[in-house]
Amino acid sequence: MNKLIRMRAGALVRRGAALLAVGALAAGCAAANKHASSSTKASATSSSGMAGMNMGGSSSSGTSSNAAKAFAAVAGIKPVPTQVLGKSTWQGMSVTAQAMTAVPFVIFNGTGERMVKVPRHTSFHLMVMLSDAQTHVPIPYASVWATISKGSKIVYDERQWPMLSRYMGPHYGNDVGLPGAGSYKLSLLISPPVSARHVEYQHVWLNPHRVSFTFNWKPVA
Repeated sequence: MNKLIRMRAGALVRRGAALLAVGALAAGCAAANKHASSSTKASATSSSGMAGMNMGGSSSSGTSSNAAKAFAAVAGIKPVPTQVLGKSTWQGMSVTAQAMTAVPFVIFNGTGERMVKVPRHTSFHLMVMLSDAQTHVPIPYASVWATISKGSKIVYDERQWPMLSRYMGPHYGNDVGLPGAGSYKLSLLISPPVSARHVEYQHVWLNPHRVSFTFNWKPVA
């Protein structure tokens, strides 16, 4: 009987450690997002400039690094330092694309929730943030479609889910799997926000707009 009690207690301790690791990674992603830097030049086909990216670049803070390692040990997912893929501006709307470690997320369709687990060969979680270029207030009610190509071959072509996060705020995201290292082109098709607007947003964002960025991807070892 004592042996059975010890076995059950050990299982509960291991389960608790796994849950703490997931929570710590979420907080760590937020910290990495604040301190992320890019070291590789990137080009944009849109009218404005963008930041670079090197997925094998500098690591995040000690706390987020430890959290990522803990999560990786539990779920078998390789941590990815948060990196900026590209930035652009469209009629006063700031468009920022980032890559971060993929974690499970939930989709609520109005009647029920569906858990989306991280696919086995996921490279990173693509996070697109739309915000006012002056006030930095997030812009909701739009839609974003992301296409990633390598040369003439399309390797990713998916909708970006409208997402909420306590640590990263409203954004548009989905998980991405790339076939390997190399240079890629990310194209974002942004559809206008469908909503009532205050007058400062009159006559802007009335038609779909596309921005494109080039980035280099190096899988995490």
